[in-house]
Amino acid sequence: MMQRAALLEKVLNSGVVSVVRAESPEKAMKIVEAVVAGGITSIELTYSVPRANEVIAELVAKYAETAVVIGAGTVLDPTSARLAILAGAQFIVSPSFSIAVAKMCNLYQIPYVPGILTPREAQEALEYGSELIKLFPGDITGPQMIKDLKGPFPYLNILPSGGVNVNNVADWFAAGAAVVSAGGGVTAPAASDDYAAVTVNAQAFMTAFHMARG
Repeated sequence: MMQRAALLEKVLNSGVVSVVRAESPEKAMKIVEAVVAGGITSIELTYSVPRANEVIAELVAKYAETAVVIGAGTVLDPTSARLAILAGAQFIVSPSFSIAVAKMCNLYQIPYVPGILTPREAQEALEYGSELIKLFPGDITGPQMIKDLKGPFPYLNILPSGGVNVNNVADWFAAGAAVVSAGGGVTAPAASDDYAAVTVNAQAFMTAFHMARG
């Protein structure tokens, strides 16, 4: 199996992608450890984390022999994408679609997950090889948007980002989400260094995912 297909499958099988933002590399590592302890295996480490590339490299090494897959988030340009990929990032996430980033990811056979909000953007992302797209901001569109997009684009794998919480995970999957993205809903307690609560939140999300998937 091609590397990109294998990596994409890990993300899709994980059910939940945890978006990790932190003000220091050390804190980012602690948050990821707490999230993984709760059963979430897809991590999107945002480029807002200081020295993000070093953190990605450390995480990739730490979880090399596990189901955990480490991606880079908030990637806005091809240079950042290339640096993240060289550091070991296993998927790349952007808030919007970029042709240059898509080409860079295709070159290195890494899944590119761009943010889209319109059918036009969905089509462009598909044309440039994205097999998973991020519906963003999901809190604006709601789950119905996934149903609407899957009419003209039945093969579109959609990751809603924004507006996903433990109580509506089932609604998103019922609407056709391939996987969901969770930010503060999982990691918020880390702001007060309560990593045990982060783990509890991660467990709750995974329970909601397994119930939604039956």
